[in-house]
This record gives sequence, structure tokens and C-alpha cells, in this order.
Amino acid sequence: MSNHLLLNRLFTRNIFVDLINENNNSLFETCVERYVENHASMNNKSLISEIYNYLKKEYRNEYYFKNTLFNKLLLGRHSLNTTTALTEIPINKSKVDFVLINGKATAYEIKTDLDTFDRLNNQIEDYYKAFNNVCLVTSESNYPKAKRMFKDTKLGICILTSRNTISTRQEPQEDNSRLEYDVMFKMLRKHEFEDLLFAHFGELPVTNQFNYYTECLEWFTKIDIATAYEYMITQLKKRSLTEKDEYEKVPYELKFMVYFSKFRKSDYCKLNNFLNEEWRE
Repeated sequence: MSNHLLLNRLFTRNIFVDLINENNNSLFETCVERYVENHASMNNKSLISEIYNYLKKEYRNEYYFKNTLFNKLLLGRHSLNTTTALTEIPINKSKVDFVLINGKATAYEIKTDLDTFDRLNNQIEDYYKAFNNVCLVTSESNYPKAKRMFKDTKLGICILTSRNTISTRQEPQEDNSRLEYDVMFKMLRKHEFEDLLFAHFGELPVTNQFNYYTECLEWFTKIDIATAYEYMITQLKKRSLTEKDEYEKVPYELKFMVYFSKFRKSDYCKLNNFLNEEWRE
């Protein structure tokens, strides 16, 4: 397996669920052997930090971009108590990389140096059907191309610089003109759209099970679209982290992965035990 595929697979929920449940994982072992010198007396937390440092210097992949953005925006500028993050949300024919919701919602599309811009226009179009603020996050080397493509548009453009700071080159501007009721509605879970409709109408549709979803969508379209959007954002924002005290202890390198892994208290305990274990040859 190539170096790149190894690193892309390491920082994922499946791998870490394996690791914290004491299942032997050859991928982690291979990464340690390949990317960490003098690893014999190190604990797993230090080993992960060393591997992540390799990403930082040599291979800024999608996880590195996501984790950096997550740490700097949600944990740096905002707070777990006031802000909710979402990832890999299906929107039309695309999946948004990262959504940050506080007073407003911003959808972020990430393009690293390892990505092409082939589908970018279509992805941005899809995101505007569900969110009124959209931002592209890319590298310094991709910026000239991004600037040419999106000059004089409302799309935000941010750069993850070589110093690993987030530099805003074009502020995102609110655009409600492309929001679509059905795309917004599809993002909501059943209890979410029911809460929303009941709050607005004071009742829910009375119909058979077969027609219920369609009827709920029909009611949703009767709400002014700007108001419907605010209702949707309010519901999405409720999808917040539960074990916040335990999460605070998670190392920087794993913040993004753990946030979206739905860990229970027992999982955090297992993670902590794993991180403190010394490497065994």
C-alpha cells in the first residue's frame, strides 16, 4: 500500500475504534515504523503526534485540512457550547466537507494540493441550495485558480497557508437566492422537521404513512424561504456534542476525527488508555 493511502486511512473512526478496543491494527504499526524514528520508548499519543507532524510537513491531505480548520475555527474562534459542526452531509449530488453553525451557518469545501477542481463548480452550486454562506478552503498554490474561477461571486475563499494559518482572501457573502426547499428539507431528520413544522403551524399533517413525508415537505414550502432556512439551521445546531468534558482531553491531532465519531464516555476512557500505552515492538 502506498504511503499516501496509509496516511489517508489512519485518521479515521474505523481505525481508532479498532485501536482503542485493543484489536491489532497493522496499519497503525506500519505508519509508526515508517514515519517515526526512535519510537521504542514512546507512548501512542506521542507516536500519533509524530505521524501528524509528518502530515504537516510533507503531505497536507484532506484530514489535515479538516482538522486544522476545525481546531482554528470551532475550537479557536468559537466554542463547543455555542457552535455545532457537521461533516459529510449529503446535499443534492455532493457531500459537504464541513459545516460550522453558530449565529449563522457556513458550508466549507476543501480542496488540497492533492485534489482537482473538476467538480468544484457543481459542488458549490449544490451547497448554495442548502446554505446561504459557502466558503472554499484551499492551498496557496491553488489560490490563483480559485480567484479566477470565483472572482466577483459571493463565495468565500480561505487559504491554509504554509505557516498553517487560515487566511481569508475573499469574504463569503450571504446569498439566499439559490436556496431550495426540497434540498434543505432532505437534510433534516424526521424528528427535526416535525419539531420545525409543529413550532410554525402548531400541528402536523394528518395523512397516511405513505404520503406523510411528501405532505410535510409541502407544508415546509409554505413557509417563507428565509424563515424556513433559519428554522433548518436551528434544528441542525441541536446536533451538538454530548460528552464535552471528556472531549476537552482529546489531543489536537484527533479533534476532528473524535468529534464526529459519536464516542460514548466508555470510548473516551478507552481512547485515553490507548494514548497512554507505551509502544511495544
